[in-house]
Amino acid sequence: MTTTHEPLQDQLVADFYAYESLLSDDERKLLLKARDLMRDQVKPLVNENWAKGEFPTELIGLFRESGLAGLPYEGYGEYRPAVSNLLSGTMAMEMARTDASVSTFFGVHNGLAMYSIHSGGDQEQRDRWLPAMAAMDRIGAFAMTEPLGGSDVAGGMRTTARREGDTWVLNGAKKWIGNATFADYVVVWARDEDDNHVKGFVVEKDMPGFDPVKIENKLAFRIVENAEITLTDVRVPEANRLQNINSFRDVAEILRATRAGVAWQALGVMVGAYELALDYARERKQFGRPIGGFQLVQDLLVKSLGDITASWGMLVQLARLQDAGIFRDEQSSLAKAFVTSRMREVVGWSREIFGGNGILLDHDIPRFFADAEAIYSFEGTREMNTLIVGKSITGQSAFV
Repeated sequence: MTTTHEPLQDQLVADFYAYESLLSDDERKLLLKARDLMRDQVKPLVNENWAKGEFPTELIGLFRESGLAGLPYEGYGEYRPAVSNLLSGTMAMEMARTDASVSTFFGVHNGLAMYSIHSGGDQEQRDRWLPAMAAMDRIGAFAMTEPLGGSDVAGGMRTTARREGDTWVLNGAKKWIGNATFADYVVVWARDEDDNHVKGFVVEKDMPGFDPVKIENKLAFRIVENAEITLTDVRVPEANRLQNINSFRDVAEILRATRAGVAWQALGVMVGAYELALDYARERKQFGRPIGGFQLVQDLLVKSLGDITASWGMLVQLARLQDAGIFRDEQSSLAKAFVTSRMREVVGWSREIFGGNGILLDHDIPRFFADAEAIYSFEGTREMNTLIVGKSITGQSAFV
């Protein structure tokens, strides 16, 4: 596939340096397919369900019909060959540009869950689970975070796995697990009681002892069905243990890739908030003229565009390193820490441009403002990702 340098149709106003022109013609068609889906079918569902804190189940059917799941996995999605990391990232941006909750639902399924199986499973396991997941006939979730553990799960995971013949017995609890209330397959991470290493298990929703309960009263990601899971003597066959995961080092390989996806999602939130603020500044009048003609408003818009452009450029190069197979943990961590920090600035400035209207859901911007806080914290906080980068550049570990 060749990269097109023709003028882009429907170029985003936030794409000031035309980064989307780096996609091939075929990849851009897929991106525009996602853009149409999000604008025409997904966006009308968002505000009502965000306000109610409910997941619209029709989303699954919409994504199933789109054929957009499974694209990064050779042999499992509808598209051949597997798409580039640049397109995967841009697609995550595109979905978050409309709504971060919907982007998270899709990212947990298509990214965390499917990538865990594709990377951590053997060929038989890939062939057993991924075709149905790529078709979205089966939905996935990823269960690592625990009620009493976040960034420290590498050495302090409390969920345990005990082997009994050809069966593993899982006990423990997980928290903040997206999609878990309705997912068919939940990738559960647990510490092997025998060797003390973390291993991965695909738990099926009807297994006795698996109990997910929806978390209510959230400030952000209100469409996402986050759950607290209790695992009580859940018996999982050896055939459901991810065969290529033998320690947390193997898990870190998965997190390195998915952390980059979260940075792309943060970029999408920036882009969506900026577009809303720019449209509002062109239309809203004060003192007889659009507020977009005021110097202080233009200052906020230009600073926002600068953050977006710098973040986008960083992520483009990170995707190129991923495609070349040479990207490192600290590169993903820098992107996650930097881009989510810039996202916080942009959504704050964008809400500021709306003035009092910036707290009304009818104007969409409150969703972006609230959801940004969740993205800022998950997949490694800014502080933890900063220390990963700090260790890399100084050679000294500052972790407690």
